[in-house]
Amino acid sequence: MAVLTLMVGLPGSGKTTRAKALAETTKALRLTPDEWQTRLFDDDMHHPDHDRRHEEIEAIMWEIAAYTLSRGGDVVLDFGLWTREERRQFAARAASLGAMCKVDFVAVPLEELEHRISDRNQLVGSHFAIPVAILRDWAKLFEAPDAEELAGRFG
Repeated sequence: MAVLTLMVGLPGSGKTTRAKALAETTKALRLTPDEWQTRLFDDDMHHPDHDRRHEEIEAIMWEIAAYTLSRGGDVVLDFGLWTREERRQFAARAASLGAMCKVDFVAVPLEELEHRISDRNQLVGSHFAIPVAILRDWAKLFEAPDAEELAGRFG
């Protein structure tokens, strides 16, 4: 049975690093929107079209993921998936394709996320510079997976 793995967490939590390792060991298709967005638009974090572009990239990635899952391939979605409802929706989509869904999540304290993002913002390369104040705002929106979700039960 195909497996959809949802990488869950805020920026700086190590999602992409874990997603790369998981895809390598499982031979799953890894889909990371930030990589596509920076390749297409550079660091457009503050551009008025950033959110619309990001949503379009995620929509295209889901089409690719659905195609792969429906043919028995595993997929790692490195989307962040901050809310339980988003994760429930993706789990339902996977189930409709005959695939199972798993959550990959490592709890990282906000202070550590701030430190990692501050360090990452100093690097030149293919990533978005995220102001720490914005990260703090995003942390207020984040819903960590509960034991049910981590056990693969999405209600």
